[in-house]
Amino acid sequence: MTLLLILVRHAKSSWGDPAAEDIDRPLNKRGQKAAPEIAKWLNSKGYIPAEVVSSPARRTLETWDRMAPHFPDTALIRREPDLYLAPPSTMLNSLQNCAADPVMMLGHNPGIAGFAAALLASPPDHPRFRDYPTCSTLVAAFEASDWAEVQPGSGKVLDFTIPADL
Repeated sequence: MTLLLILVRHAKSSWGDPAAEDIDRPLNKRGQKAAPEIAKWLNSKGYIPAEVVSSPARRTLETWDRMAPHFPDTALIRREPDLYLAPPSTMLNSLQNCAADPVMMLGHNPGIAGFAAALLASPPDHPRFRDYPTCSTLVAAFEASDWAEVQPGSGKVLDFTIPADL
């Protein structure tokens, strides 16, 4: 059986309010535009999440809010407090506790870039993969019947894009 992971870094956020806590930063105009464009791209390729696991940060939740209208209203969303600024090991643990397929995970750098690189047997041929800019999206396949079986280095790249590519 093949499992699909859609790994999305949150869209571009605003630094307009210096008093705002990091977790409370909203998307800026560029991020508000990029998130639905990525969702349209995913939908056009048939990558439709059944389960969405997100950091509780405002910018990740707003990214999903802007993406959700472009998918069927069937995805279960779970706010995962441990994903806020999580390292790759925490992200893997969260993924291994998922139940549906495909899973979309929304997170932050530097953890998400490290997680994406660690999951794959070979990285995509894209100059921006290593730095994983805002709203970068990886679609990876895993030969497993359960997310608990997924291990580092076992993923195969199906697609990778950034907003500037669209």
